[in-house]
Amino acid sequence: MRRLFPVTDETAAQASDGAPDARGADREWGLAELAEAYAYPATDGPWLRANMVSTLDGAGHHEGRSQPISGDADMRIFGTLRALADVVVVGAETVRQEGYRPARARAEFAAARTRAGQGPAPVIAVVTASLDLDFSLPLFTSPLVPTLILTGAQAPPDRVAVAEKAGARVVVAGDGAGVDPARAVEALAALGHARLLTEGGPRLLGQFVAAGVLDELCLALSPMLVAGEAQRISGGPSVKVPQRFELVSLLEEAGFLFGRYRRS
Repeated sequence: MRRLFPVTDETAAQASDGAPDARGADREWGLAELAEAYAYPATDGPWLRANMVSTLDGAGHHEGRSQPISGDADMRIFGTLRALADVVVVGAETVRQEGYRPARARAEFAAARTRAGQGPAPVIAVVTASLDLDFSLPLFTSPLVPTLILTGAQAPPDRVAVAEKAGARVVVAGDGAGVDPARAVEALAALGHARLLTEGGPRLLGQFVAAGVLDELCLALSPMLVAGEAQRISGGPSVKVPQRFELVSLLEEAGFLFGRYRRS
C-alpha cells in the first residue's frame, strides 16, 4: 500500500527515488493503519460515508455482484470501514444480490470499538419499501445485534409483522411507502448511530446523493474493464447542480486506487 495523497516528506521521497520509505510504502498496511487512515471526523451530528468500487470503464458491478471487480486490498478496507461504523445502511436489492450476512465481531477492532462506546459489530440497516426479503436468512435470524428495517409509514402491515416476528426492528423513515433519505439519517442518529456507512447499491446511493446527505465517498477504482451495460455506482434522478467533493486521501495497492472524498 502506498499513500499518494496528501503528499508528505515520505511520499515525496518515494516519488523522487522510488525507494520504499521508512514505514515500508510497498508493504501491506496493518488494520490499525487503515483504521487511522479512514477514521471518522469529529462532528456534532451524524456522518454518512459510502464505500463503493468501480471499474475503469465505470461499472459498479459485474453480473450483479461487486466481488468480481474487487481485490484483496479493497476487501481489507471494506472490513475496516465496517469495523469503524455504528451502522451499515444497504438497499434491499443489494441484500438479495450479494447474499448479505450479519456483520461479525472482529477481535482486531474489539478494544477500539469498546473505547468508542460501540457494540461488538455494526448494525445492518436495510432500506426497503416493500419488505420483500427472506426473513429466514441469518441476517435476520442470527445477527449479533438486531437488524434494522428502514421503511415508510405506508409499508405493507403484513410484511412489517413478518419482519418483527423474525427479530428485526422496523424503523419508519418516510410518510409514504418508501424511505426519505434525510429522515433515514435522522432516525439512525436518534438511535445513537452517528457513524453511518452505506455500501449501496447504486439506487440507494443515488437517493442519498440527490437528497444532499452524503458526507463522504470512499471509492475503490478497480484496474479492470468489463464493458457491457453494468450500472455505475450511483443511479436515479440527476441532481440539478453537480455536487463538488474534495480529495482527502489517495492510496494505491496492486493497481487499485483508493480515494477518500468529502463534500466541499
